[in-house]
Amino acid sequence: MRLLSIVTVVGFLLTVAAAASVQKPLTDDEIHDKVKERLAADRDVKGGGLDVDVQNGVVTLKGKVREESQRVKAERITRKVQGVKQVVNQLEVEFGAKPASGGGEKPSK
Repeated sequence: MRLLSIVTVVGFLLTVAAAASVQKPLTDDEIHDKVKERLAADRDVKGGGLDVDVQNGVVTLKGKVREESQRVKAERITRKVQGVKQVVNQLEVEFGAKPASGGGEKPSK
């Protein structure tokens, strides 16, 4: 009987812990801000000036980068952001392109 009580209590605690760990989905604005922050912080991508658009968790990246490796890494970084469902990578590799620096403005809705 005591074992049954312990199992019941442990089960209840696990259920409560699991429910508490469920996070609410991020809004498109929150996803936008996190993507911009991570791209700008990356020393290889230097993506502060890249355009980022988010619609229902689908992130579209636009702008110019100097190397293919920057284009690929920007997509990889974006995919890792919580709430991102899909990445549409429209970044263009343009030799001699100005580095994507600065603070690309978030479009108003």
